[in-house]
Amino acid sequence: MDLKELYQTFRDPLIMKALAKKINTKAKQLPYPLKVMEVCGGHTHTIMKYGLMQLLPDNIEFIHGPGCPVCIMPKERIDQAIDLAMLPNTILVTLGDMIRVPGSKGTLAQCRARGGDVRPIYDPMDTLLIAKENPTKSVIYFAIGFETTTPMTAVLVQIADQQKLCNFYVHCNHVLVPPAINAVMSDGRAKINAFIGPSHVSVITGAKIYQHIADKYKLPVVVAGFEPVDVMQSILMLVELSIATDQHDVTPEMLIQYSRAVTLEGNLIAQSKINEVFELRDVFRWRGLGDIANSALKLREKYARFDAELIFKTHLSTKPIDDHKACQCGDILRGLAKPNQCKVFAKNCTPTQPMGSCMVSSEGACNAYFRYLGLNNNALNKQPNTQK
Repeated sequence: MDLKELYQTFRDPLIMKALAKKINTKAKQLPYPLKVMEVCGGHTHTIMKYGLMQLLPDNIEFIHGPGCPVCIMPKERIDQAIDLAMLPNTILVTLGDMIRVPGSKGTLAQCRARGGDVRPIYDPMDTLLIAKENPTKSVIYFAIGFETTTPMTAVLVQIADQQKLCNFYVHCNHVLVPPAINAVMSDGRAKINAFIGPSHVSVITGAKIYQHIADKYKLPVVVAGFEPVDVMQSILMLVELSIATDQHDVTPEMLIQYSRAVTLEGNLIAQSKINEVFELRDVFRWRGLGDIANSALKLREKYARFDAELIFKTHLSTKPIDDHKACQCGDILRGLAKPNQCKVFAKNCTPTQPMGSCMVSSEGACNAYFRYLGLNNNALNKQPNTQK
């Protein structure tokens, strides 16, 4: 079986219809409307791209979560990247969409137009190549991402250490999924009663990181893959878990749908590399969510010589900067609003001229709504409901 045949199985219309029929039948037994937060923007795009909202009954609703590393990046961190890129003899390297996200000083793309040496990459390993090719310049990797991309940065640092590179640095913005879920749930305003956990994070961490969500908040959690059949099967599992929990008065379970790659324990080698290089930050300010304790990572003291925040400390401003008042990315990331409820959505804020990070990022909820749904589509009219 080639790769195309493999993924087409997970997009098979007949399987999708069968799952939709089963969900619609089972959902009639739900004791309350099921409000499912898909934590990761990758799931949001699958839901929008394949029209999954339209396949589900009215008593099942998707609520979009904070699991996009670009969307949650606060403006002051982007400003720091710009400050670094504008330093003499410096090259700032980062991944994909990050160069288009506006801080208070503009975007990294605009910084490049003003003369800053900003280089987007697809493979973090390219950072080391750039550092070797430019020995007289400081090469700073603006590292972003959840637990999925953190091992790559850890390996970069270890290789740089082994090769004794003296011009390689990391501005670390790696964040963690469980504290973000806790922040959303502790806020108490978003009425969520089920979660879809991102499978790529779980491949690294193991599904065990979601067990406390099920235990603490007494909500069912299913770790799901990113193909449409994966998501639909996960919704069916959440429906069945919710019904069983209500009928048998038992504690909701955490289950793994993406069992072809996710285990409870995860990738122990990757976890070891992360623990070797990083430690928890006391606090990290998330765009839209504010300060969250122990929600991000920083380099350990052993690797402090690579830490751009320490080495270039005198050049970096740390003053918090709020979003534009008209932008509702914060409410969208907290599950309090849908993209089309924002006053500037598809008007002053579009993918070509984004005001907020949820429109900039290719994984952002606003970007998904704009890209895949007609703006008058009935599916857009499902509003967040504050009643369980």
